[in-house]
Amino acid sequence: MSRALEDVLFSDLGPRAQALTRAAGVAAAVALVLLAAAVVHRFQAAGQFAPRLWEFFAWPTTWAFLAKGLLGTLASAAMAALIALGFGLVLLLGRLSPLRLLRWPAVAVIEFLRGVPTLLLIYVCFLVLPSLGIRLSAYWMLTLPVGLSTAAVVAEVYRAGVLAVPRGQTEAARALGLTEARVFTLVVFPQALRYIVPALVAQLVIVVKDTTFGYVVTYGELMQNAKVLIANYRSLVPVYLAVAVLYCGVNYGISVASRRLGRPVH
Repeated sequence: MSRALEDVLFSDLGPRAQALTRAAGVAAAVALVLLAAAVVHRFQAAGQFAPRLWEFFAWPTTWAFLAKGLLGTLASAAMAALIALGFGLVLLLGRLSPLRLLRWPAVAVIEFLRGVPTLLLIYVCFLVLPSLGIRLSAYWMLTLPVGLSTAAVVAEVYRAGVLAVPRGQTEAARALGLTEARVFTLVVFPQALRYIVPALVAQLVIVVKDTTFGYVVTYGELMQNAKVLIANYRSLVPVYLAVAVLYCGVNYGISVASRRLGRPVH
């Protein structure tokens, strides 16, 4: 019975199924085109494509202002990614530890950070910590919560990669007389990284997106600067389109870099 189910799920599609799949794809594409046309028509009717709403993009100062916001986004995202990757590794080691004194706190921290929204952590840094005498800059009030929140997810991604490494690799390394620390650093973790590159890239993209919470602490990131342009020029759609292109460019760059890192070394 299980074999029959596997054949149904994973066998090649027949001619009829292929035709239905192509028809569904064409229908979905037509629906998306019609939806996009409807959106463009509504924006056109609202006057969002009027030349006066686009002319300020010809000014160097506009792009300099957006570039400043983009640099703020990249600076925050890069540091948050470093925090997430580093602290996530610490949480992984704690969770894999045979000592309950280390394992249980690591599990508690992971579950807490995974369960608490990033925005709430930002509000803690923005409102609660100053009342306790701890004052952070706008940069750290955004970067630290984003990094800590992502670290919990990264720790679970690391763990999935470690568990995916064949057990025979670990046993062979132990048979050669390697210590547990060397088994992990030289054999298990490098192989685990190869499995989890796509998941890590997805988390880095989320880190970039989470920097849009900078409006809470008035940090000068890309979306914050975009809102300033919208307030000054009443140009909603053009500014958001430009910002969307910039975000897509950043995330595409992350994906390209990850594919190069994931290539095997010959």
